[in-house]
Amino acid sequence: MADSWTVQRTGPGDAARTQAREQLLEAARELYGVYGYRATSEHDVCEAAGVPVEVLRQEYGSREGLLIALHNRVTTTGLRAAERALLTEGIDDCSIEERVRLLFDAYVEAVTGDPREARVTFVEVLGVSAVVDEHCKLWRALWTEFLTGEAERAVDRGEAEDRDHRVDVMVMVGTVHELMAHHARRCRRARPGEVSGELTQLALTMLGSQRTG
Repeated sequence: MADSWTVQRTGPGDAARTQAREQLLEAARELYGVYGYRATSEHDVCEAAGVPVEVLRQEYGSREGLLIALHNRVTTTGLRAAERALLTEGIDDCSIEERVRLLFDAYVEAVTGDPREARVTFVEVLGVSAVVDEHCKLWRALWTEFLTGEAERAVDRGEAEDRDHRVDVMVMVGTVHELMAHHARRCRRARPGEVSGELTQLALTMLGSQRTG
């Protein structure tokens, strides 16, 4: 386990650090995502990753820093998936309902494909510390900017009520995370299409947009 680190560290320094970081992230995904962040110690993570505690502290600062890094990786994956969905061929001809559904389909698929990642992203980060709360707040602000752009586009096309939707979007982003946390806690996993359908309806309602089908 951790004692084998001296054997593994045989390549260039950057490669060894990259390997250690990935091992720690994989261990955190398993332990935080199955047993919970609060039930997992630094020693537990490092034992599972096969690296000394000193490496965790050097690369991530603490198990809290590792939690933030894992959350950041999963959430970035979700955002990139949503961005790609809005760059697909023919997307500009889609209605707001179709665009929002494609966006949420891609996002939900990306962040719930691994139930451990979903639990970490939407449940385990809650109430950990002011530092983690601030990290999540920054991500909510980024999503607010991203989705406000979609709302403004819908207004320009006459598909949403002509008003400033920023507050609506801020509320929607918070509600999206609440719904995702709810589904992440459930014993029976909802299908991604069910979850994205709920989120789509929520978004259309907040925008004052009517469903077309």
